[in-house]
Amino acid sequence: MATHPSETPIKALVVLSGGQDSALCLALACRKHGADAVAAITFWYGQRHAIETKAARRLARHFKIAAHKVVRLGFYGELTTNALMDDSLAIARKPGSACPTTVVEGRNAFFLLAAGVWAKSLGAKEIYTGVSQADYSGYPDCRGVFIRAQEKAMRLAMEWPFKIVTPFLHKTKADEWALADKLGLLDFIREKTVTCYRGVPGDGCGT
Repeated sequence: MATHPSETPIKALVVLSGGQDSALCLALACRKHGADAVAAITFWYGQRHAIETKAARRLARHFKIAAHKVVRLGFYGELTTNALMDDSLAIARKPGSACPTTVVEGRNAFFLLAAGVWAKSLGAKEIYTGVSQADYSGYPDCRGVFIRAQEKAMRLAMEWPFKIVTPFLHKTKADEWALADKLGLLDFIREKTVTCYRGVPGDGCGT
């Protein structure tokens, strides 16, 4: 499901990791525009767990969206290392640093820029991403100031009126679970997504 087979114009592109946040973004985009006007993009950047990509494919099929593309960013491991890409590193807070070892430097900047390239080719202006600064724990590219700057840079770079949609920027995980319940997706999100850093599906392991 890499291309757009429908004649319906694509209105929104969702950055879909396979986790809770992006799954709810996908649900909201489909609710607003209709599934046939929504596409999703998933990135493989050398993360430990292929199960995340499988979960993203499953979500795309479940919501019956118009298109879903998985893009490989194999070069990432040549630029940086972190606990999400190197299983020899512990998932923990870096000694003497506010950043956890799970920080993937510049990840959201890369993801949003690449998503923007495909979004423009599809004619879509909205890009959904599940970042949150309410639960901020040392991820610089999950802050509102970054999102605003990235949106402006992408508009200038591609001369396209992008709108980066961040439904959970100021929401907590508890808020997201409440929304999932309201949408009738609580059990689905619990059972079908992979949010755990250790790749444990469903309720995960708490990390």
